[in-house]
Amino acid sequence: MPTSYRKLTKKNSSLSPSFKKNDQNINKEKLTGDLSKDLETLENIFFSSKNHDFIIRPVYISALNIKGTLVYLSGCVCVNTLTKDIIEPLINTIQTSGNDIISSIINNIITNKNAKKITDIPLITKAIIQGNTILLLENCKEAICFSTQEFEHRAIEKPVIENTIKDSKEAFVESAEVNRSLIRKYLKCENLISESIEVGEKYKNTIYVMYIEGIADPDVVNDVKNRIKNIPFDTILNVSLLEQYIENRSYSLVPTLLYTERPDRATFFLSEGHVILIIDGSPSCLIAPATFWALFHAAEDQYQRMPYGNFIRIIRLIAFLIALLLPALYVAITSYHSEMIPSDLAVSIASAREVLPFPNIIEVILMEISFELIREAGVRVPTTIGPTIGIVGALILGQAAVDANIVSPILVIIVALTGLSSFAIPDSSLNYAVRMMRFVFILVGISMGFLGIAIALIVSITYLVNVTTFGIPFLSPIAPNYPSSHDTFTRGSLLKQKIKPFNISTLNPLKRKTRRK
Repeated sequence: MPTSYRKLTKKNSSLSPSFKKNDQNINKEKLTGDLSKDLETLENIFFSSKNHDFIIRPVYISALNIKGTLVYLSGCVCVNTLTKDIIEPLINTIQTSGNDIISSIINNIITNKNAKKITDIPLITKAIIQGNTILLLENCKEAICFSTQEFEHRAIEKPVIENTIKDSKEAFVESAEVNRSLIRKYLKCENLISESIEVGEKYKNTIYVMYIEGIADPDVVNDVKNRIKNIPFDTILNVSLLEQYIENRSYSLVPTLLYTERPDRATFFLSEGHVILIIDGSPSCLIAPATFWALFHAAEDQYQRMPYGNFIRIIRLIAFLIALLLPALYVAITSYHSEMIPSDLAVSIASAREVLPFPNIIEVILMEISFELIREAGVRVPTTIGPTIGIVGALILGQAAVDANIVSPILVIIVALTGLSSFAIPDSSLNYAVRMMRFVFILVGISMGFLGIAIALIVSITYLVNVTTFGIPFLSPIAPNYPSSHDTFTRGSLLKQKIKPFNISTLNPLKRKTRRK
């Protein structure tokens, strides 16, 4: 362990008792009943002299003849709700009954909003940050918390990445509340659980863990929740960062969680026993655990008829193998196994390479890196000119390289075919893994030919067999074999998909009721 890290750890551990003591004092702090003093406490917490979003709005409750103050953060509350449902009833209500002031307000004055009693300063602070409105009353040691959250977010739009021809055109937005409602819109189930877990030691954020009670494996659910609770960082902004905190192996090229922007696809995984993670600020959700088949499948596979869906998957499998192995096979054949190709093609390749100054490995790596540069540039430039940059750059670069006798024409074809095939891989994380592993296969192909490629394939498959995601084997239900509906490289008719994959969960395994004879 580095010396600097040990010093930092020792320093933090020595300071931790005082921090804990302060936290305990804060947790014990309650309202005093002195309105001015309580307001001063909240003003100090929220730095009201600098923070113009911190709003203090005095009100006079005529029905109870007492003074009060509404406290909230501008931009986090619904102004219409605050005005129509809270301020106007408090001011305009003339008469009410009841001895308890708090109960009279909740039950007789503000009757159409979720409201609850609250006394602790930390809980009041948390409620204000979450977009609630707090009503402080004079000579009262209790406050009322009104639910008024309304954070700004985009309207529900079409998916950007996971486009489909058939079925749903709705995608997640940056609001966790809207995203959860979209899932409940598709999955009307009383067993659908949505648990909230706060993360961040300093800047709190809430992660929602969704699963179906009685279908999801309790061990997987607990594993997911424990990993989230043990994140020792100040804040988690989105699910992309959350994925890196809870994944199995940070240095592995193999992704172990699935990232989707489609609520209908998230619903499908929920029904099979997976766990969904949603967080404010992310127009997507995480699916855990994610096996290879979940990453290999596309959103539209189930919407197409069985022959069409299987045809698409076979094409995708061919594209997967081309994107991974084609450049490596080219350098292996041209360097070690030229007798395997037809004589005319061998003569054509040899004549084209006769004037080239570089060996084939330099050509392949040069063209692969150039294609990756064009791909990255197409992503980073403005959307309106991105496709134009990609097409024009590829055409000009390829043609110029051939005319300048730097690369051979057949290599341009191979690199272009490899790049197109990589676009057919639906999951972006799996796409990155294939693109990076392609360079590994190119190096072993130039070193040992087909033997090196075969050894690299065996090592890769062996590694994938041993990878687990939240305790679930990555290549299951094939390796190891589990009972399932065999929805892997191909799938059967929906009428024959009777059981859920046992590798994910063995609870309630039937997808549909057995027909009575």
